[in-house]
Amino acid sequence: MVRGKFITFEGIDGAGKTTHLGWFRERLEAKIASTGHSVVMTREPGGTALGESLRELLLNQPMDLETEALLMFAARCEHLAQVIEPALARGDWVLSDRFSDATFAYQGGGRGLPRDKLEALERWVQGGFQPDLTVLFDVPTSVASERRGAARAPDKFESESDSFFGRTRAEYLRRAAESPERFAVIDATQTVLDIQKKLEEVVSNI
Repeated sequence: MVRGKFITFEGIDGAGKTTHLGWFRERLEAKIASTGHSVVMTREPGGTALGESLRELLLNQPMDLETEALLMFAARCEHLAQVIEPALARGDWVLSDRFSDATFAYQGGGRGLPRDKLEALERWVQGGFQPDLTVLFDVPTSVASERRGAARAPDKFESESDSFFGRTRAEYLRRAAESPERFAVIDATQTVLDIQKKLEEVVSNI
């Protein structure tokens, strides 16, 4: 059986990625309809019963930075074992709202956890496993801040400063430059229609 594809959506809070997840899933489903396989949509932290419990803690409870990073990877370990790997093995495609790039961006770039510690956790939990494609929605921090201000009550990450999100964005862009074959960077300041045109190109090239 042909292994499925793993695609992730990334970006700082307020970049607008969640707006396009459902639409993108529909395009992927149309693309693989003839194969008899489906698209599994999931998220991080979360995706499993344990992961969702950890998500509630991670988004709302203050904790030591290293504890935060360890819990992120603990949730990811369960996510890989229970959802992502089984789906890919049966030929389904997986679309995830965030994966390990978010941990490097938020806990590493934003909060300042040394990269070597995150890389050690990544090797332990993922081995060499990475998404087949990561779509990075990129916006200036000022734009993201305006969008977050119009949203629901913020969690502890959404409440962070513009300087935090500036560092987070910079780490996302560093990782994209480091792995250009994996990343598709989308200018998320564009209209929804223009962004969808870009995403249509991404789907056609998968």
